[in-house]
Formats: sequence, C-alpha cells, structure tokens
Amino acid sequence: MRQLRHSESITVAASPEDVYDLVSDVTRTGEWSPVCAACWWDEGASGTVGDWFTGRNVTPDRTWETRSQVVAADRGREFAWLVGKGYVRWGFTLGPADGGTRLTESWEFLPAGLAYFAQRFGDEAQEQIDLRTRQAREGIPATLAAIKRIAEAG
Repeated sequence: MRQLRHSESITVAASPEDVYDLVSDVTRTGEWSPVCAACWWDEGASGTVGDWFTGRNVTPDRTWETRSQVVAADRGREFAWLVGKGYVRWGFTLGPADGGTRLTESWEFLPAGLAYFAQRFGDEAQEQIDLRTRQAREGIPATLAAIKRIAEAG
C-alpha cells in the first residue's frame, strides 16, 4: 500500500487570523464538514499543540467517533491534527492573498493508518482506504466552500 494525500485551496475574503480563529474552533466543525457532524474538546483542552478533541462522524452507512490530537496551532498560519494513534493527518494552512487569505486544507493517510486498516479490515482494507480517500477528495472542496461562506458572512 502507498501513502495517500490530497489538498485544495480557496481564497477567503477575511484575514488569516480571523480564518484561523474559525477553523481552529473544532466545536464549529459540524458547520462545514460533510462527514464530521460534531467535535468537542477533551476536558481542559483549548486548541494548543498536544490538546485532544473528539469528533463524531456520520455517513449514510455508519456513525463513529474518533479522538484527535492537535499537532500544529500557529495562529494565522496553520492548524492541524492527527487522528487516533497517528493514522491520518488533517490540517489547514493559511497565508495572505489578494483580498484576504489563501486557505488550504490537506489530508494524508499515514503509514500507521494503513497498518491499522490492514489489521482491522483484513482483505477489505484497500476498499476501506479507497472509501476514505474518496470521502476526503470529495469533502475537502465542500468544506473549503462552506468555510469561505461562513467567514465572509462574518
């Protein structure tokens, strides 16, 4: 199996700091994610590197929760997290652009995630990896468009 990744960008008419404040508030994730319906910080967490949060994901086939750890929290520049025990890395990078912020969302299936899927799903691992890859590739542009709409509505 190979590592899988995807990223896309959009320009948002808001400052990098304002966009960061939006995307780093995981409690708002359900407003823009097509799969993650809700997130909440674990007790005592506030969004700094090392903090954990839980997300509830919903698709037509199933509902499940994951725990994630913040691995980057640089206001106006980057907010990222690892799902589970380093299975998948999701993140947002931000930078100034004409008229606002260039916001990039990225997703990467990590070696630990590929090994976990092989152990958990056996012969169906590749099918499950392909499904998650398709969901990320379809979800990222929808997420970015929703974040843009919310940020620009102010």
